[in-house]
Amino acid sequence: MLSLETRSIIKATAPVLAQHGTTITTEFYRSLFEAHPELLNVFNHANQAKGRQQTALANTVYAAAVHIDNLETILPSVVQIAHKHVSLGIVPEQYPIVGEYLLKAIKTVLGDAATPEIINAWAEAYGVIADVFISVEAGMYKKAEQQQNGWKLFKEFKVVGKVQESDAITSFYLQPADGSKVPAYKPGQYISVRVHIPGETYMMIRQYSLSKAADEESFRISVKRESDQDPNGKVSVYLHEQLEVGGTIEVTPPAGEFVLNEDRSTPVIMLAGGVGITPLMSMTERLLQSASAREITFLHAARSEKEAAFVKELQQLSASHEELTYQSFFSDTDNAFITRDVLAELPKSADIYVCGPVGFMESMIANLVALGFSEEQIHYEFFGPAMPVKALTTA
Repeated sequence: MLSLETRSIIKATAPVLAQHGTTITTEFYRSLFEAHPELLNVFNHANQAKGRQQTALANTVYAAAVHIDNLETILPSVVQIAHKHVSLGIVPEQYPIVGEYLLKAIKTVLGDAATPEIINAWAEAYGVIADVFISVEAGMYKKAEQQQNGWKLFKEFKVVGKVQESDAITSFYLQPADGSKVPAYKPGQYISVRVHIPGETYMMIRQYSLSKAADEESFRISVKRESDQDPNGKVSVYLHEQLEVGGTIEVTPPAGEFVLNEDRSTPVIMLAGGVGITPLMSMTERLLQSASAREITFLHAARSEKEAAFVKELQQLSASHEELTYQSFFSDTDNAFITRDVLAELPKSADIYVCGPVGFMESMIANLVALGFSEEQIHYEFFGPAMPVKALTTA
């Protein structure tokens, strides 16, 4: 339990963190990787290059400072981040290293303003917050390992199928290399894949949504090829161009909180932008397989039909299941965008699942909020570090 004095000091630093948080976390990652380059085997190089990881950590530290009197307030965010940590293989021994370099970064950026009292208070607070993460993650690791067909950390999987879904997206069917089955997972969850690309110094980890409903036989991930060869593109290009049937990659157990709520009977709306269709495919298949009576409306946006995955599959599912309505919106056609007028026709009692590029999601969520849909009805997931959505933070 943190003392009143410590909590008071932490709360007093919140405005400083709001102003300098990203500068602090940028310095943190720079010095951390300089001293411990082996951790580059864990962190996503693309998110580092784009500054997304730095911003996400700054937001987390700021939230901890604001809510230091009642850390239970940020528990949902802790759980979401813990899912990411477990899927990356973060272990308790790494937390003291992170704490050391986070405190050093605070001191470096703030200089003399970071008094011994402030540094000591944050050291104490970090220890408490780290213990919360370690405890939550220990429970997740235990659950993943003890479930049927489960395991902990990374396991070798073999590619048993490779299917081109569009000009940009290819699906990979994965089975455990040891011949075992795969565990059940919730519709919408993701796995991490770890690869060692020839010529690269460090291993690379990427998280991909599972794009079909659970069965015991295989996982399916559907990967967009990023052709620009920046850090974000290296893994996808490797998967598309070099990983063939019979090849192997390392995989973590399924994780993630962006999942279908199967306890409700409300209509369901899927709003998919580009490769954001992948978790929504898993959800849709699950609803249809479970003979749910829920009405499903699937609105699918992409640059063109050639780049859009699962169009024919969704058209066939819609034709054979009267509860599913499918509509596509391609930027190169007259029916180009999912507009506010389109969203206004949706059932007002629906649960809405949104996934796609950041701009697409912010547009969809802003329009939904403007139309009167509540935050509780709107479920969304970013690919990569969590980010605040303006429409929800200002509503």
